[in-house]
Amino acid sequence: MPRPKSKVESALLAKGFQKTEKDHHYFIYFTTDGKKTTAKTKTSHSKKIKDIPDNILRQMAKQCFLTKTEFLNFVDCPLNREMYEDILQEKGILNPSDT
Repeated sequence: MPRPKSKVESALLAKGFQKTEKDHHYFIYFTTDGKKTTAKTKTSHSKKIKDIPDNILRQMAKQCFLTKTEFLNFVDCPLNREMYEDILQEKGILNPSDT
């Protein structure tokens, strides 16, 4: 189910992603200790795009090392930053010493 772009961007920023502006809005994840990770995604600058469709949400989830369901939980709030870092550790993206 599509999600509002503003809601997705707000959730990313609230849970440790930092935004950079280039040809798109880029979001790069930093751990609670401030370490940059390989988890990153992007959204369009276009003001025409109000909602992010399912196929793009699936791509964003993959870029963040999550399933689509996990990513939607991340956006909708049941999955918090600590839980996200646990998932990244389980998948070998983060070492326990990185958090």
